[in-house]
Amino acid sequence: MTSHFFEQIKDELKKGPTEPKHPFRFFTFATVGLDQVARLRTVVLRKVNEDLKLTFFTDKRSKKITHIKENKKVGLLFYNPTKMLQLKIEGIATFKDDEGTKAQFWSTIAPAAKKAYTTSMPPGSALTNPQNLEFLNEENHFCTVEIIPFKMEYLQLAQPNHIRIRFSRTETHWEGEFIVP
Repeated sequence: MTSHFFEQIKDELKKGPTEPKHPFRFFTFATVGLDQVARLRTVVLRKVNEDLKLTFFTDKRSKKITHIKENKKVGLLFYNPTKMLQLKIEGIATFKDDEGTKAQFWSTIAPAAKKAYTTSMPPGSALTNPQNLEFLNEENHFCTVEIIPFKMEYLQLAQPNHIRIRFSRTETHWEGEFIVP
């Protein structure tokens, strides 16, 4: 009975990277490093595979990568305000900065957007003046982050009753169960 909702999740996620105005294009990505503080930030969904592996881009010097090295378990939050649909995902994150991965994705990034991966200083570094930020000419710090979900929670806010479903990945498939909203 939950399979219809699972298909809706897949459909919504796959629209995120392909439809520029889709609400799932941007999502909240949460990590917890050794400092045991949840860190949240908005990232751009770039790819969703058939097995629901999600990909986004970042600077490999960012705190996100440090936290993934310290704790690969991450959280994602998507929200579609038009459909009143929330999707929470728990997964295992890995990052890739090898030449093959860079070659696959670097050419898909607009020239103006590539600049974000070429700052001379790491993200989060102190600046005395934003106008003095320097960029590298030949080098970049681009990498991808891939998340393999192991748990998802679907919440549809609706009348007369909200619908909430927990999906858990087994070895071979996803199992869903309705839970109290």
